Amino acid sequence: MSMPFYVSPEQLMKDRADFARKGIARGRSVVVVQYADGVLFVSENPSQALHKIAEIYDRIAFAAVGRYNEFENLRIAGVRLADMRGYAYDRRDVTGRGLANAYAQTLGTIFSSGGEKPYEVEIFVAEVGDTAESDQIYRLTYDGQVADEHGYAVMGGAADVVAEYLKSRYAEGATLDDALHLAVAALGHTDATDRVIPVGDLEVAVLDRTRTQPRKFRRLAPARLVTLLADRGPTEAAPEEGAEEGGAEEGGADGSTGGGSVPSPGTPDDPKDPTDQVSGGVEPLEDPVSGEPVSGEPPSEPPTAPPPVAP
Repeated sequence: MSMPFYVSPEQLMKDRADFARKGIARGRSVVVVQYADGVLFVSENPSQALHKIAEIYDRIAFAAVGRYNEFENLRIAGVRLADMRGYAYDRRDVTGRGLANAYAQTLGTIFSSGGEKPYEVEIFVAEVGDTAESDQIYRLTYDGQVADEHGYAVMGGAADVVAEYLKSRYAEGATLDDALHLAVAALGHTDATDRVIPVGDLEVAVLDRTRTQPRKFRRLAPARLVTLLADRGPTEAAPEEGAEEGGAEEGGADGSTGGGSVPSPGTPDDPKDPTDQVSGGVEPLEDPVSGEPVSGEPPSEPPTAPPPVAP
């Protein structure tokens, strides 16, 4: 009978922690920022169906990074716990601190258990209060540790770089517009250069204390984000010099390449280009769709072959 290899508890916990941290670091960051009227959540998430930010209860929201199937299980469990507690007692008895403690127990038990792998997730649980001083933001790590955050917090991806950017620019009592610009700029900040994240790749939600409804959670639609972030500049690199000439070899300003590009207004017509039909005084040789001549003259009949000569 072979004896199993002995691994010290310290080494076992270290290996499990390294495994979980590597999985979390592969995910895109999530930023939470307090502003004058509530709590803002911003994440870079190209998917429009798989959300990383969600509502838990009336005043409580949830955000996560890491493996989607794992933090989605945690989100569903939190919703069920909040619904049962609110139904059995009172809706005011459902608190962010209670949910954070329940998540901490679950994550800590899974991490210390040797029978299954640790969860590769980090989560935020936030609760908006009647005033900014009563807002609560809890950050929970893969091993069940809980941290009470104030002002702003970051998790996943390049969290250290994003947090340093927020630390130097965050101001209390900011408006939603200013907080959103700060959070999006922080997500696009790197050590090498800054990038402008397209609006379609952003997932944004808020816990808004000014809402008259009991449920304070709402998502910001892409149309609203376009209005709020309209002054960020272009989301793509500027075209190279000469790219706007629209030549058939270099490609037009829209990035298309190959023959048949439309010349910009004011350039001479090119009779050699059969699809050139915008500028100049020379008519196009043929219609680019049907292939028929557009000069109005009927096409010339092809020459007929001479009759065969009998042997």
